[in-house]
Amino acid sequence: MEVINSTGRRKAAIARINVSEGKGQIIINKRDYKEYFPTKQLQYVIQQPLNLLEVDENFDIKVNLYGGGIKGQAEALRLAIS
Repeated sequence: MEVINSTGRRKAAIARINVSEGKGQIIINKRDYKEYFPTKQLQYVIQQPLNLLEVDENFDIKVNLYGGGIKGQAEALRLAIS
């Protein structure tokens, strides 16, 4: 599979992602997503599109995330993934 690029925006936050086949890793600004978003609520927001399609273990996602607050960043990332 080729690498797929996508962008999501929410308020002042911008998420640029690269999706490739893999084992389900999500890396945000060179950190694991559970470290970047420590609360379960924000982790759930990010995982929603993957869980809906039941493909959460099939793809690796590398994210460049900047701007806005932490909630806006999580929602921008959700839009980019979907």
